[in-house]
Amino acid sequence: MVIGCFARMSFWARSKGRASSNLTAVNPLLFGILAGLIFGAVDVALMIPMQHPNKGTAMLGAFFSRFAIGFLIGVTRMPIPGRLRGVIVGLLISIPDAIVTKAYIPVLATGIIGGAIIGALAPK
Repeated sequence: MVIGCFARMSFWARSKGRASSNLTAVNPLLFGILAGLIFGAVDVALMIPMQHPNKGTAMLGAFFSRFAIGFLIGVTRMPIPGRLRGVIVGLLISIPDAIVTKAYIPVLATGIIGGAIIGALAPK
């Protein structure tokens, strides 16, 4: 679903004659907001079956952390490949959450994997 949304954006840009094989015609701010909303929703959906004493607050915190990852990947520019930019942003945003929750592997893994996917799809 996530990749399909960005693929449709890419198809739209190419059909209008504004982009080649990447998403350069997509506004980085719009891309960041959409990527953040989708990544946040996916992460919250992964948390639904989990048991937590304050589940609503944990889900809200996770949503905004993942939203920040998607948004920052969309709006930042670095002289490195997009996937690496996504891994860096995903790791840096996920470290505080991993420390607080003491769930290092799942929090860091979802941040890094999600960041890499978003970074690969992000406008250059």
